[in-house]
Amino acid sequence: MSEYNIGAKIKKLRLAKKLTLQAVAKETGFSPALISQIENNNVSPPIATLSRLAKFFDVKIGVFFAEDEEEYRYEVVRKGERKLVPRVISRAGTSQGYSYESLSWRKQNKKMEPFILAVAEKAAEENTYSHDGEEFLYIMQGVAELLLDEERITLEEGDCVYFDSSIKHRLLSKDGSEVKALAVVTR
Repeated sequence: MSEYNIGAKIKKLRLAKKLTLQAVAKETGFSPALISQIENNNVSPPIATLSRLAKFFDVKIGVFFAEDEEEYRYEVVRKGERKLVPRVISRAGTSQGYSYESLSWRKQNKKMEPFILAVAEKAAEENTYSHDGEEFLYIMQGVAELLLDEERITLEEGDCVYFDSSIKHRLLSKDGSEVKALAVVTR
């Protein structure tokens, strides 16, 4: 996460609006401690958390992954140029067992965010997330279990799903082995 310096960008947005950690926490539903940990790059929030913060600050989620202010009309990201977002942490401060790589981090103001999502272990918690927008998942490797509202949907390699992100959701490994998925999220 520090590679993108997301925490500093969030802090800059907060200070520009002259808001305290408590004010941001109250409006977003996150704890002041979590906001502080994010701002200090101690934890990397899941996409759902970044989406909620982006909405609160009225910016596109891509702002958090941009290296500079230059606007690109198109973007080519080579395999070795992907940006890994490690240490995804839940609101409770526990590891979520997954990470994601940004597949588009130069282009700003985009309508979708593509990621490679890797679920590396069986999750200890099965908490779900929701956020604005829509989501598309394509399973590239492994067998996944998607928690979608009250349903549990098994997805195998080659399967895909498209859903409204306001539905509570979470992608898990079905059997504890690694799952890789192409995830495209809109705001």
